[in-house]
Amino acid sequence: MLVQSCPDVSPPKWHLAHTTWFFEKFVLQENLPSYRVFNEKFNYLFNSYYKTVGNHWNRLDRSKLSRPTVKEVREYREYVDECMIEYFYGQISPATQSVIEIGLQHEQQHQELLLMDIKHILSLNPISAVYEKTCTHESINHVPENRWYMIKGGMHEFGANEEQFSYDNESPRHERFIPAAQVSKNLVSNAEYMEFTQDSGYERPELWMSLGWDWINQNEINSPLYWRKHDEQWSEFTLYGEKELEPNWPVQHLSYIEADAFARWKGLRLPSEFELELLSKEEGAEESVSSLHSFNLNTVDNNLWCWSKDQYQPYPGYQTYEGSLGEYNQKFMCNQFTLRNGSYATPKGHYRPSYRNFFEPWQRWMFSGVRLAKDID
Repeated sequence: MLVQSCPDVSPPKWHLAHTTWFFEKFVLQENLPSYRVFNEKFNYLFNSYYKTVGNHWNRLDRSKLSRPTVKEVREYREYVDECMIEYFYGQISPATQSVIEIGLQHEQQHQELLLMDIKHILSLNPISAVYEKTCTHESINHVPENRWYMIKGGMHEFGANEEQFSYDNESPRHERFIPAAQVSKNLVSNAEYMEFTQDSGYERPELWMSLGWDWINQNEINSPLYWRKHDEQWSEFTLYGEKELEPNWPVQHLSYIEADAFARWKGLRLPSEFELELLSKEEGAEESVSSLHSFNLNTVDNNLWCWSKDQYQPYPGYQTYEGSLGEYNQKFMCNQFTLRNGSYATPKGHYRPSYRNFFEPWQRWMFSGVRLAKDID
């Protein structure tokens, strides 16, 4: 609960406190006159990045917070829950209802982040550590034939469906021209990516952007994040523990930099985020399976977030949330790339074609995979 294994990871205790703080700060303190904060220092300790509400603890130092204890954080959670229940008995304005809904969706995002972080924390322990013991998925004996989704060139509509929840970065709905192309319905497999590594993919500068070439050399990167080699045998760390590398499972935990280099090696490219949205609309969300790893190459949604070639940018006519919540998405629209389609760790109900995720190009502890695209002359 206290470990922070790298700058990208937050201690699980911090996630619990931060999601609690969100409701305290943006709902209770703003709308319940009788509310008394649980601890005055928590606004400083558990504010993530909202500069408009005050200074906050350095993200890189979250593991140094031996206090409050886990027990105290759980008491904090219980206190805020009870106050929220009390607040629900009163009149709640439509604006506040919207903030509450964002808070609930925000908490679901942190459920996925928790699994990302816990996996990285456990992976660094020299003593074998598993999140869940039983893995019901067995080896897949064959790779399904790759299927391609044909995109007809022309104007297409993109963006949020107003009848369901969406974040501000999914709006407004708008049209844009998309050239004719094909997008792979299949995720890239471990076996395909192994061919890339065996063809000296990490040693060929012509495959890498300048930033990527510097990154893999400075950090001695030569394989996906959780691949391990023992006596010429490859394994993969999963939330079920370390497993023999299954060639027909999707490759995952790749950075944008690696995904782009692999696509160039294949003579193809990464799809745009809009091509991935069209694919998701065409295929529809698959039935969610209860698993803590990606086993299926065929699944379009609910399997792995897929890197797009597009930098994370606002849509034409984009409007941020009002007040401090305007920092939720807009401030990250710089130097990040967009991913689409969701992962096996994305909570049920979060899948929608317009959902946008975003990370910096070298980050890879998220549940990320690769689909490929090709232009049609």
